[in-house]
Amino acid sequence: MALRARHELKYFISTSQYQVLSRLLNQVLHVDPNADENNEYHIRSLYFDTVFNDALHEKVSGVGNRDKYRIRIYNFSDRQIHFECKSKVGDLISKRSTPITRDLCEQLITGDPTGLENTSSGLLRDIYREMRLRLLRPVVIVDYVREAYLHPVENVRITFDKQLRSGLGSSDLFNPKLPTVPPIGADQTILEVKFDRVLPTYISNLLSAGAGWASRSAISKYTICRRYEGLEY
Repeated sequence: MALRARHELKYFISTSQYQVLSRLLNQVLHVDPNADENNEYHIRSLYFDTVFNDALHEKVSGVGNRDKYRIRIYNFSDRQIHFECKSKVGDLISKRSTPITRDLCEQLITGDPTGLENTSSGLLRDIYREMRLRLLRPVVIVDYVREAYLHPVENVRITFDKQLRSGLGSSDLFNPKLPTVPPIGADQTILEVKFDRVLPTYISNLLSAGAGWASRSAISKYTICRRYEGLEY
């Protein structure tokens, strides 16, 4: 089955822009049903890269077609654990995701893909190949708090990602007390706008009203959270 490719626009916005946009969107769009009473939830991702840091270098170099692999959990819980591959093809983004068990998660964190060569999941077979041939391994934990708004027309999803923090070289995925550091300023929020084909005009107008001067950026939380490693790229 062909993957659904979507547009994904990203912006850095200030706290004041976020506050205006959040109020506007809350009045006209649906809130994320998975959020708490403040319309928020915590996301933690453990990103993987090859021994040569290919995903990092491809992003920095602007390679048009590339993949990023990660394990993702929510609110520090192991109730939902997903292994994901986010792919960029030209200007479009697609994502494959499959649920995994805590045991398999811990196994993959150690760099051991044993048994995945026989799984029915194409994504997990890809992980097996990447770990065996390209030495894919965990490299950085990325934390943030997400606030999300949804609209069924064009499958629009608008998110504010706040309190971005880097777990540096740790892979202690389920530790809520993991030491982390903020790689960007406290006044910066990441706005992401995702949609299938065309962003509805009235939503575009709302975004312009709240953050009209914000410039689109090629933001990668993964790349930002690896900036403390002293790598040459």
